[in-house]
Amino acid sequence: MPAIVRLVVERGFGANVVSRGEWAAARAAGVPNRSTTLEGIGKTDADLRAAVGAAKVGRPLLWLAIESVAEAATLGRLAVRARLTEPLDVLFRLNPDVSPETHRGLAVGAGASKFGLADGEVAEAIEAGGGPDGPLRPRGLHLHVGSQLGAVDAWRDGVRRALAVLALLRGSIESFDTLDVGGGFPVGGLGDPSPPPQRFADELPALVDTIPVDRRPARWAIEPGRLLVARAGFLLARVLHTRDRGGRQVVLDAGMTELIRPALYGARHQVSALSSRGRPSPAGSGEIQSTAVEGPICESTDSLGEHQLPPLNRGDLVAIRDAGAYAASFSSTYNGRPRPPQVVLGEDGGLLLVRARGRLRS
Repeated sequence: MPAIVRLVVERGFGANVVSRGEWAAARAAGVPNRSTTLEGIGKTDADLRAAVGAAKVGRPLLWLAIESVAEAATLGRLAVRARLTEPLDVLFRLNPDVSPETHRGLAVGAGASKFGLADGEVAEAIEAGGGPDGPLRPRGLHLHVGSQLGAVDAWRDGVRRALAVLALLRGSIESFDTLDVGGGFPVGGLGDPSPPPQRFADELPALVDTIPVDRRPARWAIEPGRLLVARAGFLLARVLHTRDRGGRQVVLDAGMTELIRPALYGARHQVSALSSRGRPSPAGSGEIQSTAVEGPICESTDSLGEHQLPPLNRGDLVAIRDAGAYAASFSSTYNGRPRPPQVVLGEDGGLLLVRARGRLRS
């Protein structure tokens, strides 16, 4: 959402994109290429050509993160063909082979995952791209252990391994000075373990102290991602049905088409009642009970789980929390449902419609 990207950029952040589409959204929001990094396992030749083309006209990206030996070779050939006057800055994504404390679908730093290079492949990728003095300038390593991490252990182990690989290569490659430790900082809630960002930062001094001063990273990066925006987003829904299915159950008019994370990998999003029996909650809330909250889609997996809610009738409003990331961007029109409108609440209390409700096709 360009409107949201602009708000983040105004607060001093750059952009981390994984496709030309995301790159275009960043540009539309005013992010310059010098503050944009291109990463992701799905970069096509067209994506790589676009990055080379930007460098050719004097607007290079901050860096590209290389995922494989073949990708390094392809990018190197494209850069040579373009006859760039300056080499492209690249990082090499390291697969740290750890066991992240998160859902299996979010554990991108596991050794068997599809992401990144094994530590023994990094030097091979550097050579495939033309070597230290070729068309690609090796600047360091990119690391991402996983998302919504429940503890710091795997992240710490991943950073330790990255520091060791970086120190080894920096001994022979002067430009190899950057470590991007990625993100994965969790958005807590509903009793899930949620170490704050400071807890991750506290691990770094002891790790760095084990590395000789001249082999340490001179430049660091983080990718806080979802942590920045998740709690700023709320999905509003109305109750359609209330039932007794061996316990209280409600069906809402919003579900996996608007917020697929619970159905996709069991993510938990707190549901809060805004009204109860037609009156503002909690004034008319009545007895709080465990309530199964279900979505409207014709799939049994369209469920938001159990929540403590007051009595609800058809037409009551609820708010689904922490929907500011991987909600609208993952939304679909499955079951022929138009996408909901998106509204920004300003600091002055004003409302701004940034995306209109989708239209039904006739």
